[in-house]
Amino acid sequence: MKEIENRRSIRKYTDKKVPKEALMQVLESARMAPSGSNTQPWNFIIVESEEMKEKIVAVDNNQKWMLTAPVFIVCVADICCRIDSKPDMYIDEDSPEPEVKQIIRDTAVAIEHILLEADHLGLASCWTGWFDQKDMRPTMNIPNDKYVCGVITLGYADENPEQRPRRKMDDMIRYEKWA
Repeated sequence: MKEIENRRSIRKYTDKKVPKEALMQVLESARMAPSGSNTQPWNFIIVESEEMKEKIVAVDNNQKWMLTAPVFIVCVADICCRIDSKPDMYIDEDSPEPEVKQIIRDTAVAIEHILLEADHLGLASCWTGWFDQKDMRPTMNIPNDKYVCGVITLGYADENPEQRPRRKMDDMIRYEKWA
């Protein structure tokens, strides 16, 4: 609970480098995430070069604050763990295949593991996703049958935002059925 309560989306980072051991531990936490039928659809692209980070920011709604983070982790779901990819397969936000939703859901669990483990290690993070597949994939040379679920910024916080308001438990829980 400590990491869940403490974690914030950080949008301002110091220039301190993330140690490789910490980065690998964060990714190990994602590797250990559960997935439907143990398909493990996630893949991660570690980005540290300023040139590539600038290209990602350009297609992620030009969110310049991202550039303060020393590391980006591009989180990519692979539909091939559930169905055979065809040479002309193209998946995006509007794809009708139910497997697309499954790989997004499973990769989202792995992403949350990254966010919580980062906090556990004293790192800060933010999950961004203000992009379209058609823009992000060519920027990263990602095949059309893969789905970019998010870009995580990672580093050491240079801000300490307050916790944002949360809904009351009574407003979100129902028993047995909706009404």
